[in-house]
Amino acid sequence: MGRANRPGPRRSGLAINRSTFEGVVADALDGLPVEFAELLSNIAVQVEDWPDDETLRELGLDPRIDTLYGLYTGVPLDERGGWYGNVLPDVIFLYRHPLLDDCQDRDDLIHQIQLTLLHEIGHHFGFTDEEMDAWEREFEGLAGGEVDS
Repeated sequence: MGRANRPGPRRSGLAINRSTFEGVVADALDGLPVEFAELLSNIAVQVEDWPDDETLRELGLDPRIDTLYGLYTGVPLDERGGWYGNVLPDVIFLYRHPLLDDCQDRDDLIHQIQLTLLHEIGHHFGFTDEEMDAWEREFEGLAGGEVDS
């Protein structure tokens, strides 16, 4: 899960509508290297405004001070067995308001969306925290920073 501290009152982040945000998500996806795009071929990416409090609590987060940038839902590849089939696609949720609150401009937003997608793809592969940290460090140059986790 991509996690960030909930900013409380709106900080000096971006103020863009949902339609424009979805266009930025499309640009972020288009800007990923081909190997990442291939990893997303069987995963739906959906935009929600905020993570709900129940989801935050299920993840051990305090809804008053924590939030998420993204969340992977599905069955990680390393947990799939012979039973797996005839299921809905895995989903990566991107949470618009937390991302907007913490980003200063469009490039920063694309950067954070790409890093959040990278982090959530790691969950899809069932990476451990150590493997995830190493993978994120390897791809820090993707957008120049590190995803919160």
